[in-house]
Amino acid sequence: MPVVENQSTARELARLIGPAAGLPAPRYAGLARRIRDLVTSGSLPSGHRLPAERELAAALDLSRVTVASAYRVLREEGFASTRHGSGTVAELPQAGPLWGPPSSAPGVLDLAHAAPEAAPGLSAAYADALAALPAHLSGHGYAPNGLPQLRAAVADRFTARGLPTEPDQVVITAGVGDATATVLETLLQPGDRVLVEHPTYPSILGMVAAAGGRCTPVPVDPSDPDALVRAAHLATRQSSPRLAFVIPDFSNPTGVRLSASGRRRLAATLWQQGVLSVVDEVAAELYLDGEALAPFAAGLPDAATITVGGLSKAVWGGLRVGWLRTDAALAAQLGATLLRRQLSVGLLDQLAATALLGRLDQVLEHRRGQLRERRDALLDAIGSRLPEWEVHRPAGGLSLWCRLPPGVGSAALVAGAAPSGLLLAEGRAFGTGHSFDDHLRLPFTRPVADLHRAVEVLARVQSEVRSGAWGGSPARPRTVV
Repeated sequence: MPVVENQSTARELARLIGPAAGLPAPRYAGLARRIRDLVTSGSLPSGHRLPAERELAAALDLSRVTVASAYRVLREEGFASTRHGSGTVAELPQAGPLWGPPSSAPGVLDLAHAAPEAAPGLSAAYADALAALPAHLSGHGYAPNGLPQLRAAVADRFTARGLPTEPDQVVITAGVGDATATVLETLLQPGDRVLVEHPTYPSILGMVAAAGGRCTPVPVDPSDPDALVRAAHLATRQSSPRLAFVIPDFSNPTGVRLSASGRRRLAATLWQQGVLSVVDEVAAELYLDGEALAPFAAGLPDAATITVGGLSKAVWGGLRVGWLRTDAALAAQLGATLLRRQLSVGLLDQLAATALLGRLDQVLEHRRGQLRERRDALLDAIGSRLPEWEVHRPAGGLSLWCRLPPGVGSAALVAGAAPSGLLLAEGRAFGTGHSFDDHLRLPFTRPVADLHRAVEVLARVQSEVRSGAWGGSPARPRTVV
């Protein structure tokens, strides 16, 4: 879908809205909803000025009162604001409150979090770490920027994957989220724009807002992965973002993976427009079909990208070790920010991570086989019990992104499944504003029997929602991992 210019003209916005005769009644509410949808999809970027009420009314052949009422609704919902000297400006509502930790209560099946159990070999890695620990006990126990041997192991892994890296280009963090937060805290200024995929990993929306930035959403289409490249080209020219947060390999939640040519074109576009790419590689090596692709940063100047990664998905979420990789000078700057917040990631965890990186190929081979079996079982179960759902088959990653049939919303499914002990995340947690209630993310990170149980619960709840037998209230949007 085309994107409007920096200052929306009435004619351009009217073209995106479509004929006024097609707006649902009452007209002012239908117009407000249509503009809201354009904002949440990224077709009308946040921060851009809307046409004057009189001009848009003339372009749509509506009364000025109708347009004024629509603008009022948008302001009340948080999708527009009035700025002195700028008129009415399109906005995205601020991110909602965060969740608490994932549930470990007995009998609860937590599929709100795409987090598998620990991989085999984790205990052995900690045994190796304990054996190595005495050599460090005579010191202070701090390792700013990370243990030298762990930074070297991470650098070697990047090099083996086609991105030559030196240890001084690596900073060790307490997980991928910590690495991302460090980047935003260091580089983002209040009011700066950040290009984000839409839908995207929910926590990035809250992190950007917390840092004073504004998200510019770019649509992701599972049926056309490289559509992101075309949309990002337009958005960077028209929104001038400071950073771009991209997940080129098995994006959360869609599972989309950019092709080799698509990632080269997107990387080049962002670099040429002066946009620094923050690349999330947490699932980059969890390919279930096909083969490995070169890292997004390969072939670019080191200062063009910051790549964040970690072991939470490949190994275990309880191992809080992540990293970031970039130009050595920028790495030192990011490390200084991290040092202000924490002197060091835990030494024992870093020693265990070092041991795991030495045998990561074996760990990944097991994890891929496990996830492949679970993905296929979940797809089969949905096809059998929920045949109206539209599901893109991801070539890797950790979850399915399911389009729900008309009349069924994810908020109702999430609320209806909770009393049966099934925890899920609403689709709108992955978007800006009120997008994606017509979608549901289903991780395939639990054993097959658990996934079958989840589908049975969903099939029952969907039937109750359609029949009117379920009368509960949708849960509030939540931020998930």
